[in-house]
Amino acid sequence: MSRGEANAKERNVTLHVVSSLDGFIARKDNSVSWMDSTGVYEAGISISEDEVAAFVKAIDCYVLGSRTYEHALELGWPYGDTPTVVVTNRELPSARNSVEFYSGDLKSLVDEKLAPRYRNIWLVGGAMLCRRFLSLGLVDEIKLTVAPVILGEGLRLFGDSGTEQKWHLKNVVAYKNGFVELSYAATIT
Repeated sequence: MSRGEANAKERNVTLHVVSSLDGFIARKDNSVSWMDSTGVYEAGISISEDEVAAFVKAIDCYVLGSRTYEHALELGWPYGDTPTVVVTNRELPSARNSVEFYSGDLKSLVDEKLAPRYRNIWLVGGAMLCRRFLSLGLVDEIKLTVAPVILGEGLRLFGDSGTEQKWHLKNVVAYKNGFVELSYAATIT
């Protein structure tokens, strides 16, 4: 039984990230324009805007770090009105009513603040926050989308995570644009 299955009645935290083929989530300057690159894989699937909208609507809450928050604001805020928690120690402008800021213990955030209100929680960055969630055992599922690009250098998602963790492959989806999504469930050790 995975941690995700054990916590299914309470909550499910999904770490969602896009990575280059060589394991980077951003260039050295923190830019991510490379995510717009596309390949062509004819055997892959396409998803409609309606399918994307229905999928996004199923997400109850987003959690992100301050740099990811600032980047999302620059992009025009892709999270809509979905409740969003920004983990930060900095004073940041509140751009939307759906955004709240949190500074404190991450286990308390998930177990006491989020789990009673939300079941489908998505952690979408940044790298340091994702590493902390992983090291604390707060991630139930990883959805890693691999882009068809090699960056050569930049910011690694997992960096020096410090501990070995085993994950169970649940699904693989290849898309026409050359991106591949790998879905993993945590295993209880």
